[in-house]
Amino acid sequence: MFTRKDLVRLILPLMIEQILAVTIGLADTVMVSTIGEAAVSAISLVDSVNILLINIFTALATGGAVVASQYLGRGDREAGCNAAKQLCLSITALSTLIAILAFAFHRPLLHAIFGHVEEAVMSRAETYFILSVISYPFLAVYNAGAALFRSMNNSKVSMFTSLLMNLVNICGNALLIYVFQFDVAGAGFASLASRVLGAVIMARLITHHENPLHIENLRDWRPHFSMIRRILNLGIPNGLEGGIFQIGKILVQSLIASFGTGAIAANAVANTVSSMEVIPGNAIGLALITVVGQCVGAGDYDAAKKYTVRLMKVTYLVMSVLNVAILFAAPAITQFFSLEAETARVAVELMWCHGVGAIVIWPIAFAFPNALRAAGDMKMTMLISAFSMWVFRIGMSYVLAKWMALGVLGVWIAMEIDWVFRAIAFFLRFRSGKWRAKRAI
Repeated sequence: MFTRKDLVRLILPLMIEQILAVTIGLADTVMVSTIGEAAVSAISLVDSVNILLINIFTALATGGAVVASQYLGRGDREAGCNAAKQLCLSITALSTLIAILAFAFHRPLLHAIFGHVEEAVMSRAETYFILSVISYPFLAVYNAGAALFRSMNNSKVSMFTSLLMNLVNICGNALLIYVFQFDVAGAGFASLASRVLGAVIMARLITHHENPLHIENLRDWRPHFSMIRRILNLGIPNGLEGGIFQIGKILVQSLIASFGTGAIAANAVANTVSSMEVIPGNAIGLALITVVGQCVGAGDYDAAKKYTVRLMKVTYLVMSVLNVAILFAAPAITQFFSLEAETARVAVELMWCHGVGAIVIWPIAFAFPNALRAAGDMKMTMLISAFSMWVFRIGMSYVLAKWMALGVLGVWIAMEIDWVFRAIAFFLRFRSGKWRAKRAI
């Protein structure tokens, strides 16, 4: 179903898009770091909450992409277009509701999670969070459009849109932070503007009739509950999995916050760099949803297995080359963040901890399970992820970081233990073949 040229045409733009996506967070962190560690820490804390809330409608977009991919694999374009329309309807409504609730309760939410941080960090966190919340519906529309275009084997659209979003974000940062001295609010306004632009572009492009999946008759937005139910059957388990994962990360982030501003800043920088280390895996993981989804929709499970194995080999090769380069450049990378000497040393230590695991374990633990999700096996991946997160990442973080006094490094070692369990469990699930009995449509 997919030639080598087809796969390259799908994956290469996804990798570029992932690089651009990481650039937004990197630009915020680097530019804000000139203000001080309190600003870096505030953005880091807020982003952990942002990811939790954003993950809800991102999961819905993934569920819609799987349904649409399987309809395309079957050759049923009419049902695929209906799925696209219902996805956009439901994701806009849900993200708007989340934004309203998050805006109304932003202060008690942040103080409940990070109440013990310094006042300078908390005040900046509140400002940045409000601006982030306003952008949720726009980011949701962008995510839905990007997921649908990937389902059509067209990842160039989201790549070019992401490029424009990054340009707006970086230029906005430079203007609002350096010229107008808006502090973290400058980073927040720039990110908001970039997400509004992304939503407008995606909403316009998804209405073009030449696309295999498109939205027409814009005046008719009546919900089709049977189609929404199919999307939710995949989106809810995926959302719960991501939600549990992010709740765990927030609990761990709260633990890290107890070690002081230096530990928060080192963790923030290492997180930013670690997102660069997994770019190829994230890109190929997104490609797996399209490739496996279409194979399963066509009923060709042998092809789904073949492409999964082939793409995982590529993932390991590219991840190894990238991470070796980043690890040896780690000391130089920290110089861009204006950190104190001890904070920079801890950040490099965390980068090495993550980088080695990213080469050996991460691909099977995080990119590989997208093949299971694309086949409709969402519930099992959710159960495996939830168990591993609470038992290994959270439980072992308190054991290693608190009781064994390893500090923030103990949290990252616990993360590696979590990866090992996931990798073993997902591999055994795929090898069992039980995922072949799952279908989204």
